[in-house]
Amino acid sequence: MTSLQKSELRRQLRERRRNLSAIEQRIASKALDRQLRTLPALREASKLALYLANDGEISPEITLRRLARMRRRCYLPCLKNKALQFRRFRPGQTLKNNRFQIPEPPPTRGSAVSVNALDVILLPLVGFDRKGNRLGMGGGFYDRTLAGLSKTDRPLLIGLAHHCQEVEQLPVQSWDIPLDAVATDKRVIWLKKR
Repeated sequence: MTSLQKSELRRQLRERRRNLSAIEQRIASKALDRQLRTLPALREASKLALYLANDGEISPEITLRRLARMRRRCYLPCLKNKALQFRRFRPGQTLKNNRFQIPEPPPTRGSAVSVNALDVILLPLVGFDRKGNRLGMGGGFYDRTLAGLSKTDRPLLIGLAHHCQEVEQLPVQSWDIPLDAVATDKRVIWLKKR
């Protein structure tokens, strides 16, 4: 697949999720939370990274707020140079938009956690396949952030997507970090054993 074809696939998949109505998005978010509740890895994790949905992404906000109420340490991705830093999310705190207009927790002392200290990262997807390959927005932020971590050192990576974002096969680059699982509004797909 050429880079032009990959860009076109990304455009089509983003359009698919953006075409979902607000009601369909809310229904999908609730269904996603039901799927995530079944995962022992989430019940056992003490430090989890999630995200705030943007551009039609499936929203894990119900899960984020539920886990925060359970006193789990929840973190959100924040732009730092060309990678991500994960900062503590606290309900009710004031968030500030980054250059992509995505809300982030402010940088305060002790709010950041190293990536390998996280138990689970729930990350957004533009597309995914059954082999654990993901298509992101194209910025490479998650790949750069996770690069260099061994499979044993890195957190469990669970991609989140609407079921309509699944494709038969995605192109893979050497720097792409594969997922351990994908959770959609319809099901959880375990992709590999760790």
